[in-house]
Amino acid sequence: MAKIALDIDSTLHHYWDVFDAIVQRRFGVELPYEEQTDWGIALLERDQLIACVEETHSVENIMGAKPYPHAVETVRAWHDAGHFIHVTSHRAESAREATEGWLDEIGLPYDDLHCSYDKVSRCVELEIAVLVDDSPVNIQRALEVGIVPATLIHPWNAHLADDERVIVSEDWRALRDRVAPLLSSIDAEEPAPS
Repeated sequence: MAKIALDIDSTLHHYWDVFDAIVQRRFGVELPYEEQTDWGIALLERDQLIACVEETHSVENIMGAKPYPHAVETVRAWHDAGHFIHVTSHRAESAREATEGWLDEIGLPYDDLHCSYDKVSRCVELEIAVLVDDSPVNIQRALEVGIVPATLIHPWNAHLADDERVIVSEDWRALRDRVAPLLSSIDAEEPAPS
């Protein structure tokens, strides 16, 4: 059994459209998805950025998120195969109830949910083997602690396609196929039940 951690925003569902719409409404600034080629957002002050992110995690916005094609089916197959699923999101604890509701509504099985601003420390505590996340910062931290990172490609993490230590995929179907050999090797290393 492997332990797999999953980010939510820009990993289980497309997040940027909601974020961009909120930024435009609040501050009149456009942040086109395809132009977000680094992790920083210099067009907003820190407090403005935080306010917009918090609004993306309102009950209405959380419940309105549509999972990427094949995301739920892939995670369900992993869970059905006996893998431990840890959902981890860079969200305030106050967003936990809505996040649980959304996960239940979309039918995504999980064993643990963690809403905090330090995903990787919790992954280390749980002995996670694979972290699926879009953040280059989290991916780098995962590498540093021996967790295999996997990601869907986005403009801000496209440079990771050149890093052979990172599993990079265009969509969830490709991600499932690229993670499969790793999960098989973890399963093969486990001692047989006596």
